[in-house]
Amino acid sequence: MAFAASMVTFAAAQEGKLKIATVDMQELFKQYYRTNEAQKQINVERARIQKDNNERLARIRELENNLGNLRKQLEDPAINDTRKQALFKDWQMQQQEGIALDRERREFLQRRNQALNEKMVQRMKGILEEIRKLVEEQAKTDNYDYVFDKSGLSTSQVPFLLYTKDATDITAGLLKDLNKDAPAESLPAEGDAPEIPAAEEPAKEGAE
Repeated sequence: MAFAASMVTFAAAQEGKLKIATVDMQELFKQYYRTNEAQKQINVERARIQKDNNERLARIRELENNLGNLRKQLEDPAINDTRKQALFKDWQMQQQEGIALDRERREFLQRRNQALNEKMVQRMKGILEEIRKLVEEQAKTDNYDYVFDKSGLSTSQVPFLLYTKDATDITAGLLKDLNKDAPAESLPAEGDAPEIPAAEEPAKEGAE
């Protein structure tokens, strides 16, 4: 219903010779240097989380090797009962330690990744709001009646804006304004920038 109403409004705008512009919000978001800077910071934090996880895994692997050695000794028929009882007690203690460490590691990953994902979503929302305000200011300055996002997709992944007549694409000019003070090292390389987040994604545990 809302989509149909927007198309009616758009048709009326065309008939009334209103001033129309289009903008590619996805392109602005991807090529904005602050998006690239935010992604780099997030990648650093993800790498730090993975480093911590690898260190925890190394300790768990060490315990697993110890358990394997203890198991071999327990299977040795030449060992007396007293020694076997001591070895079995040691095996039980290290097994419990390994289970506890792995549980702690998984909880650590979930907690840290969830916090990082929430931080990322908030950062990206802030950047999008900054871009949206610039688009609004540009529309007012140039006296546009409507500005349509040509990168917007419906729930069926079909572009909302299929055709425009006599509409001005203001994407390039806006991108130039966004990046006018960008440090050279902050400009995104081809294919490096992320897509606009549609919604917050669930936290991922990460590689084991």
